[in-house]
Amino acid sequence: MKKILYIVLAAVLFICCAASAQDAGFEETIVNIDGDEYEIPATVCMPTGDGPFPAVVMLHGTGSTRDEAGNGYLYAAPVLAEKYGIATIRIDFPGNGDSKADYMQYNFSSAVSDAVAAANYMASLEKINPDAIGVMGWSQGGTDALLACARHPEIFKSIVTWAGAPDMKLDGFFSEEDYAEAKENGFFVMEFDWRDNLNVSLQWCDDVAKTDVLGEFAKGYTGPVLAIAGEADDTVDPEWSKKIAAASTNEKSGTYFIPGMDHTFNVFTEEDLHSLYDAADATGTFFADTLK
Repeated sequence: MKKILYIVLAAVLFICCAASAQDAGFEETIVNIDGDEYEIPATVCMPTGDGPFPAVVMLHGTGSTRDEAGNGYLYAAPVLAEKYGIATIRIDFPGNGDSKADYMQYNFSSAVSDAVAAANYMASLEKINPDAIGVMGWSQGGTDALLACARHPEIFKSIVTWAGAPDMKLDGFFSEEDYAEAKENGFFVMEFDWRDNLNVSLQWCDDVAKTDVLGEFAKGYTGPVLAIAGEADDTVDPEWSKKIAAASTNEKSGTYFIPGMDHTFNVFTEEDLHSLYDAADATGTFFADTLK
C-alpha cells in the first residue's frame, strides 16, 4: 500500500510540475556546447509551443556568469520567452561560472567564437528559425556582441547592448600598469571583491589596446542595434550607448535610457526589479521587431 501511495504521489507531482512548466510559458535546459578549444556551459530558455522561434545569444560581462549580476539574465530570459516568443541561450565564458577552461583563454576572438558556437547550436534546434538569430551583451559582453556582429553579420541579424563598453581601456577596466604587467608576465591580475581574482592574458590586453570596436562594427555590420543604459551608470559612461547607436546607419537603430538605473540595472537595490524588467521589455520589443 505504501509503495502504491508513493507511485500515486509521484504521478501527481509529475503532472503538477508538467502543468506548472506549461503554464510558465518556457522551459530551461542546461547544455554543453563544443567550442574551438573547450566546452561551453550554457542554458537554453525555450518558449513553449512548436515554433519556429527566433533566438538570441546572451553574453555576460567581466568576471560574471551566464546568469549575470544578481541573476539579471536568469530573470530576463523568461520574459523574452513568455512575452515575446524569443528563445535564448546564455553561456559561460572561460574561467567563469561552470566553465572548466582557464580565463587565460578568454580574449576578443575566443568570445566571438563562443558566441558563434552558441548561435550555431540554437540554429540546429528544430524549434528555432535559423535565419532569425540575434545577440546581446552586458558591459564587456556588449563589446563581444558588437564584434560578433561585425565579424559575422551573416549570422546575427540584430543586436542589443546593455551598458555596452566598446573601449575597456577608457572605462577603467585596464590600465597602462596592467599592460606593462601583462607584457612582463604574460598576464595581469584583475582583482574583484565578489569573486576570485582573474589572470587576464596578454592577448586580451593587446585586443583591448589595438581593436577599434566601434570602427569594426560601423564598417562590418548593417543590421539594427539597440543600446540600453542606465542614466545613473557610473561604471560605463552612458554616452557610450549613444556612440554605439551612432555607429549604425540602420533606421531601426537607437538608444533606450532608463532614469536612475546603474551598471547592474539596480538588481541589488530594487526588490521588484522594475528597472531590469523595463530593460528586458525594451529588449524583447526590439528583437520581436527585428528578428522576423
